[in-house]
Amino acid sequence: MAGWGWARTVRGLLLDVSGVLYDGGADGGVPIAGSAEALRRIKASGLKLHLCTNETQETRENFVGKLRALGFDVSVAEVTAPAPAACRLLKERGLRPHLLVHNDLVPEFADVDKTNPNCVVLGDAAENFTYANLNEAFRLLIGMEKPVLISLGKGRYYKETDGLKLDVGAYMKALEYACDVQAEVVGKPSKMFFEAALAELGVPPEQAVMIGDDIENDVGGAQQCGMRALQVRTGKYRPSDENHPKVKPDAYVNNLAEAVDIILQQQRG
Repeated sequence: MAGWGWARTVRGLLLDVSGVLYDGGADGGVPIAGSAEALRRIKASGLKLHLCTNETQETRENFVGKLRALGFDVSVAEVTAPAPAACRLLKERGLRPHLLVHNDLVPEFADVDKTNPNCVVLGDAAENFTYANLNEAFRLLIGMEKPVLISLGKGRYYKETDGLKLDVGAYMKALEYACDVQAEVVGKPSKMFFEAALAELGVPPEQAVMIGDDIENDVGGAQQCGMRALQVRTGKYRPSDENHPKVKPDAYVNNLAEAVDIILQQQRG
C-alpha cells in the first residue's frame, strides 16, 4: 500500500487499549471486532508488543484479568500504566499524596506514605469526582506554599459501551485553573511515559509504531518521541480528528486488524 514503506522497518508495536482492543463498560466491556485475533497475529509474527494505556480505574492485575476474560492473551509484564510510574515518582521525590482516584486503583498506592499529604494525585476517579472530593483536593493544593498536582493522564474524554465519558483531563484543568498550578502529567502524552514504554518494548522509537484512538494523547504524544503513530477509527475517534490543526497521524486505519494486515504485508515485502 502506497505510503506504508516505513512499515518494513518496524520491529515493535505499542498499542493503546481502550478504544483499540475493546470498548469499556459496566459489564466489563466488549472486544472490538477482530482485535483479539490481531493481537495473536502480532505475537505470532515475531514483532515485539507492549500495551501503553492511561487506564486508571483499576490495578494492572485486575485490568489484565479483564482483558484475558475478553479473549486477549496479555500479561501484566506487557502493560505500561500510569499508577506504577506515579508511585516511583512519589517515592523518588519524597511526596505523600492525597489521592483523588477510583476506589479500585487505590491498592496500587499501598506502599506509598500518604500521611500529612504534600501533593495531590488525580486519576480517572469516575463517580468519585464529586464536588466535595474536588473541593477537598482544591483546599489542599491552595493551602500549599508550592502546590504539586500529579495527573495520571490528561485525556478529555473516552468511550464506553453507553457513550462518551469525561476523562481526568477535564478535572485536572479545573484544579489547575482554581489553584494557578501546572499539573505534572505521568501518563500519555508525557514523553517520559512513552520513553518508559519503549524501554519495556526494547525497540528504538524509529523502529516502533503507536496505534491508538486518541489523536492528541496517543498519536501526538508518540510522534513527539520520534515514533510513527496510527489512528484507528474506533473508540473515541471522531471524523473531526482528521482535520486536527496540529497532529497528523502517519496513517488512519479502520481498526487494529486492518493496521496489522498492512504492517505484516509490508514486512513480508
